[in-house]
Amino acid sequence: MMVRNRSVVRRILTVDLPVLLILCFTLSPYLWMALTSVTEKSKLFTEGPSLAGATLENYSRLFSTVGFGRNLLDSFIVAGGTMVVGLALAVPAAYAFSRFRFRGRRLLMLQFLLINMFPLVLLILPLFILMRSLGLVDTYLALIIANSTVAIPFSVWMMTSYIDNIPRSLDEAAMTDGCTRFGALFRVVLPLCTPGIIATGVYIFITAWNEYLYALTLGGRSVKTITVAIQTLIGEYQIEWGLLTAGGIVGAMPATLLFLFVQKRLIAGMTQGAVKG
Repeated sequence: MMVRNRSVVRRILTVDLPVLLILCFTLSPYLWMALTSVTEKSKLFTEGPSLAGATLENYSRLFSTVGFGRNLLDSFIVAGGTMVVGLALAVPAAYAFSRFRFRGRRLLMLQFLLINMFPLVLLILPLFILMRSLGLVDTYLALIIANSTVAIPFSVWMMTSYIDNIPRSLDEAAMTDGCTRFGALFRVVLPLCTPGIIATGVYIFITAWNEYLYALTLGGRSVKTITVAIQTLIGEYQIEWGLLTAGGIVGAMPATLLFLFVQKRLIAGMTQGAVKG
């Protein structure tokens, strides 16, 4: 009995307590944001953030005055469009890299990896000139294309590693039964890749949802995502802390809820895609 009690105390001191301290340290900024967002503006600078007299005034002002609903819609369109375009290009490309051995295959894969080594700042000017010459500045298509240039290379690597774990004999068996190469892809490989596709789609969506630099440069009055809209709440002489924190909470909710909703499939897809068969 004494040995068991000692093991329990040791686990609490070495595992539970450190994890609790790390959680408190990690979650404290979000708790401060939540408290600030429900604190009245008049009490915020005199009493500080608190639950006493909590109000949703900042959230109502965020949608009625600032027009945050339109910004959320813009972010959904850009992130959703980037996810569709990214998956439509990354999945067939990953299948080709996984199933075929052709000249330049290794070089192309290395180029996909090298793209992620350069900062986005280097790509903004060429992309802006290209979009302006095509008349796409301040449109959804410009942001979708720009975000796809960042999301697709890593997505191809993720999906290639995942498809490598699916035996080629399944493709060959399907083609023996009369399927074409595309038929084997859509009827056999894609159903088995569902966790990997979900993991890749969530990665693309969250990347596009949180992107700021492209949205600031290629967006404008017609298309303004939440990352840019939140930045506009910071004035030159005054900061609307209530609106700013409320915007941060609302802006983080869709990506957080999406992650929690597909958490099991996301972790399964990322772990299985990271293991070579």
